[in-house]
Amino acid sequence: MTANVSKIYLLDVATDGSVEAELSDAIEQAQLDDWQTKWRPALLTTLQELVRKGVPFDQWPQSWHWDWSKKTARVQGLLAFRGFSIVAQSETQGLAQVDLTKAAREANQRGKPLVYLEYLEVAPWNRPDLGNAPRLRGVGTALITAAVALSEDEGFKGRLGLHSLPQADNFYRKIGMTDLGQDAAYQNLRYFEMTSEQARAFFEKEENDET
Repeated sequence: MTANVSKIYLLDVATDGSVEAELSDAIEQAQLDDWQTKWRPALLTTLQELVRKGVPFDQWPQSWHWDWSKKTARVQGLLAFRGFSIVAQSETQGLAQVDLTKAAREANQRGKPLVYLEYLEVAPWNRPDLGNAPRLRGVGTALITAAVALSEDEGFKGRLGLHSLPQADNFYRKIGMTDLGQDAAYQNLRYFEMTSEQARAFFEKEENDET
């Protein structure tokens, strides 16, 4: 199956200008190669610096152990799972994987189908939580936008659900998702949902920010 690629724009932090990027509805070998040869060494350098500074383990980036090769191999060929990737400046800037088999929990939409965002990760050089001055901004938001758009395309009316790593909790609150509290059945991570109404508000805000 050929991946669908669309043009998006990210913010270049150094110049405060826009950078053209490609959003693909697939994670292909080129993206896994970038993860292996570029993301992992950059993350390792960050972890070594955290060790040198004596930063407690619970303050390390909580996705440091993720293996995208294994994540994609686990669901390869399964139609209920989709991937997204963003490439700009000849490098993979972000990756996401979603599951279409989950149902909503929020009271007003309980039991209705949604897109469940299993994993979302931004390249280490774009992550201020790693102590970096990010090169590009907007990668995470663009991946969320792609997941919500998929929810619309699937007839799920923009509904989205996810378990958040604690370091990302405030991001999901900021974009207007509902915090349904910690999930004891899922490593006590907080579970967030976006209702169809919140999805419309999210899209409207993104459109206004672009104009």
